[in-house]
Amino acid sequence: MSNEKKIRVGITQGDTNGIGIEVALKVLSNPAICELCTPLLYGAGKVIAYHRKALEMASLQMTHIDSADKAREGMANLVECCPNEEIKVELGRSDKQAGRAAFMALEAAVADLKSGLIDVLVTAPINKESIQCEEFQFPGHTEYLESATGDGDKALMVLTGEQLRVALVTTHLPLAQVPQAITAEAIREKLRIFDRSLRRDFGIDQPRIAVLALNPHAGENGLLGNEEVQVIAPAIAAAADEEHIMCFGPFPADGFFGANQYRHFDGVLAMYHDQGLAAFKTIEMERGVNFTAGLSIVRTSPDHGTGYDIAGKGVADEQSMRSAIYTAIDIYRHRADYDEARTNPLRRQFFDRGKDNVVLDLTGE
Repeated sequence: MSNEKKIRVGITQGDTNGIGIEVALKVLSNPAICELCTPLLYGAGKVIAYHRKALEMASLQMTHIDSADKAREGMANLVECCPNEEIKVELGRSDKQAGRAAFMALEAAVADLKSGLIDVLVTAPINKESIQCEEFQFPGHTEYLESATGDGDKALMVLTGEQLRVALVTTHLPLAQVPQAITAEAIREKLRIFDRSLRRDFGIDQPRIAVLALNPHAGENGLLGNEEVQVIAPAIAAAADEEHIMCFGPFPADGFFGANQYRHFDGVLAMYHDQGLAAFKTIEMERGVNFTAGLSIVRTSPDHGTGYDIAGKGVADEQSMRSAIYTAIDIYRHRADYDEARTNPLRRQFFDRGKDNVVLDLTGE
């Protein structure tokens, strides 16, 4: 048995009226997870106990702690985040109390992530309306984490699974606002972040990225829209020529996914939320993971929502939550390997031969 310290995985409870706690508890009920990592569930003890009872999971052993630095390896840990809150669980309903509890768990976990008490963060689903408060005025986790941990870095939403990785140029934006947000600068920035993430986070040496069109049939040379000709294609060409990113397109989204062209690429850059996620969830729904690329921290999430319609019924599928935990661990390890391989690289030497067949050092050193 290795004495290497296990990766500490922080898991937020999410919306207390949804399925987030259920899928987290189902994953933690398998002892194998504690052999892989040290899990810390951030939430309200009484709410977690309510869900455990409803799921008849009294046998699940959890260590209750008030600080992440007290976490015990080999066990699931519950970090109490709402000690003075009276939270009423009303399964399947959206209310501000559940949103407040979700934010308190998220805030505590992010603070511990930034301070190094946990290594990676896995967030259970939130209700984007009920979580809104003075401290959280963002469309979702991605934007909040960019503000809280980015230090000027830009976040990129990446959906990843066994067969497909999809990144988004625009995320939680009304559809009517998408066209003006599709600029050459935005596309190149997302391509740059995506390319680096595929290399550093997923261990792909020369990633190939497909870029989707915005309009039907890729605009039909301007007949159905000019964005492809005026914005998207030039951005792809510039990224390829100037930044040496292997990117191709723009491809019409329907034919691209319908003909399984995504199988020929390491990643797909979609122009807007539903364009990428509709196809992704059709292909990867049970195993899909939402990953926030571009930041110094590692954060993943199941690719489903709060599941109010099935909350409390015990039927929620935990595969996506399990995949989110595994993916966070894999990315953490990939980053460590990538960075270690590039620490203090050997100085490059360039040689040529002179007229007398003598090797000359042309480096100037």
